[in-house]
Amino acid sequence: MTQHLSEADVRGIAEYTRIGLTAEEVVAMTADLNAIIDSLAPITEFDLDGVEPTFHPIGDLSNVMRDDAVRGSFTQAVALKNAPKQESGSFLIPSILGEGGDR
Repeated sequence: MTQHLSEADVRGIAEYTRIGLTAEEVVAMTADLNAIIDSLAPITEFDLDGVEPTFHPIGDLSNVMRDDAVRGSFTQAVALKNAPKQESGSFLIPSILGEGGDR
């Protein structure tokens, strides 16, 4: 097995991703990641001459979202109609910090 990543690489990745690893875990993770990289080696043996690159592995997939369209919306009165509490055209919600009361 070729070592693609060093223990220093794994420590750097762990630090970047804020994953705390012990020294033993760094050794094990280094071996595991290098084994994963080695398991992908057969991919490099495929003959890809003449194969056009694709944007998506499924092929000719396109965006299926609808076009943006201007539509009517709720009025302020309708939006506040079922609000348990309101004041000056705004929703009042229970405070979760501080002294309490509605905000």
